Amino acid sequence: MKELVRLLLENLVLDFQGEITSEIVRQHLRADGSKEAKALLGKLVADQGVDDLLLVLADTLKERIRTGINEEVLREELSTYADS
Repeated sequence: MKELVRLLLENLVLDFQGEITSEIVRQHLRADGSKEAKALLGKLVADQGVDDLLLVLADTLKERIRTGINEEVLREELSTYADS
């Protein structure tokens, strides 16, 4: 059972439902106005969209499933992505 749980966790796919477009993300970041939001907005402009962001988030958040995903974890991952 232990190995099956490990196998399932390793092969779990994390995805985002609904349409998350560049424009929707940019609107939220512009409305925020924080330093972190501005950094992420700059990164998204350089990346020409949100596709890379969503892929990276899904991959990095997958690693956090065992310990939990909450607002703080998401903020950390977004900041890390913006700084990369």
